[in-house]
This record gives sequence, C-alpha cells and structure tokens, in this order.
Amino acid sequence: MKAIIQSSYGSPNVLQIKDIEKPMLTEHQVLIRVQAASVNALDWRRITASPFFLRFAEGLFKPNEPRLGKDVAGRVEAVGTAVTRFKPGDEVFGVAVGSFAEYAHTAERNLALKPSNISFESAAAVPVAALTALQSVRDTAQIKPGQQVLVYGAGGGVGMFAVQIAKYYGAHVTAVCGAHSADMIRAMGADRVLDYAKDDFTRDRQHYDAILAVNGYRSILTYRRALKPDGIYVVMGGAVAQVLQGLIVGPLLSRMGRKQMRFMMTNTNQQDLVFLKELLEAGTLVPVIDRCYPLKETVAAISYLMAGHTRGKVVVTMGTNPSV
Repeated sequence: MKAIIQSSYGSPNVLQIKDIEKPMLTEHQVLIRVQAASVNALDWRRITASPFFLRFAEGLFKPNEPRLGKDVAGRVEAVGTAVTRFKPGDEVFGVAVGSFAEYAHTAERNLALKPSNISFESAAAVPVAALTALQSVRDTAQIKPGQQVLVYGAGGGVGMFAVQIAKYYGAHVTAVCGAHSADMIRAMGADRVLDYAKDDFTRDRQHYDAILAVNGYRSILTYRRALKPDGIYVVMGGAVAQVLQGLIVGPLLSRMGRKQMRFMMTNTNQQDLVFLKELLEAGTLVPVIDRCYPLKETVAAISYLMAGHTRGKVVVTMGTNPSV
C-alpha cells in the first residue's frame, strides 16, 4: 500500500510517499481502507517536533512511528477475531494509526459508524477536532444554558465545532476569528463575531463564564481578566506559549481565587464518537472543509494548515474526485 512516511523531524518536506506492507491486526483491531483523512495541528507539530518536549513522547531523534495521520473515514477491510461491532464493508470514521495511507488500523473502540448523510471527506474532518471541542465544552468547561462563552480561534477546525457545540448546550457565544471566516461562523450560530485583527475582546467590558482558546497569542493573564469571578479558561491548542502557559501557569493561577485555568487533553472513545454521529445526522453539527488534497499532495496540505489561515478543515483524499 502507499503511505506517507516521516523518517526524521523538520519541515513538511521530510515526508515521503512510499510503498509499505499493510498493517497486521491484533484481535481487537480493525483494518480500514481509507477514503479520506484530515490534517490536524498535532500532525505538523509532530513533523516539526515543536515544542521540543514532544520528542520525549514521539522519539528523541526521529519518530518511533513513521506513519502519519490520525483522523480517518473509510470502509472496514478486515477485523480482528475479538471485534464485535464492525464487519467488512461497514463505513466508519474515527481515529487510526497512519491515516495518510491507503489502509490504516485502529482499535475497535476508536471507531463509530459513519453518519449516513455526509461524505467520507466530511466525516474525516470530524474526529480529533470535534472530540476536542465536545470534551472542552461539555466536560472541562461544563457549559450551561444562558452562559456567556468566548471561542478564540473560531475559524479553524476545533473552533468551528466548539461554536456549534456550545450553542447546542445553550450558551451565548462570542466568536473571535479572521474576517474571512466571519460569515461561516455566523451561519453556525455564533451570537457575536469579532475580527481578531480589529476587535479587542478585552476592551468591551464583557466578562465570560468560559473562554475556550483554540488559537491565539495573548497572555493567560489577559484571558483571566476577561473571566467572571467563577469563570473557566480552557486551552484547547494554539501557539507554544499558550499551551505551555496552560500547562504550567494555569494550575498555579487556579489556586488564586475561584477562576479556573485548564489545559485539556482529548480522550478518544467510542461513546463520544457515536454522540457526534448523532449530532451530524441531525444537522446540529456541520463540518466545513476549506480544501481537499490527494494523498500525493499531503505535504502541500500540511503546509497550507501551518500557514494559519484555514477556514474549517483541510482533508487528504484517496480518490481523484473528492465529494465534499
């Protein structure tokens, strides 16, 4: 099979497309014939090893796992002997090992049946980003009806899902994004949209029950000042400085008063994937795809995401005529 392989750290140009053997399955794993996979920040961060401490998890001098990609949508090719929920031919989506390839494998618990009303490309745009948004809104921030929520970085993959899911839970949502994403975010239900290049949310005297920071370069103290006395700030990604402040400074600030500063880690699980499937089938959750690239142009897809001006998700397809 053809697969995107990373043999060293550096720019996206270190990636190569190679012919390798299909993955071998254990008893609880599923082999997927990939139809589409989407690009996430965690992919390019692994390529560049930024921040450096990622090397302690991924491999100090080169990646321990050379295959790249997590989000996947496709058809089940084969199943392990202990798999009970899926059979060959089923259309599925979820999180897999090495999804920038013709075939990928994963544990049964990391998959759900694909929503019947959306394409493989749209389904591939969902897993990591939407799981991050769902768990941040529902579990970490514990959003309740009527609360004031700010989503900073609403125009990207995680941000667009955070806006929609916060609205599902009854929040009044202020979204901060680039001007090119404003109409899209309004269509997703945001009550107020601010242009990060022109509008400073800290100057309008509005305080929030929750701030969900996907992208941004502001100090954690700036976000803290914009919270209500019992508010919560959740780091869902962003620049290295933002992530490190959430990991290191956040717990210290949380001990100083009632405001909570949290960094969240996404938990891939089948229950939440099934819940997202239901939201997608109901039309409550709508993925937006900025661009699709064929597998041979994965370097261009990742480079485009790294440029930082995407409007929704970037998807890698196995076919020549993707249907979004």
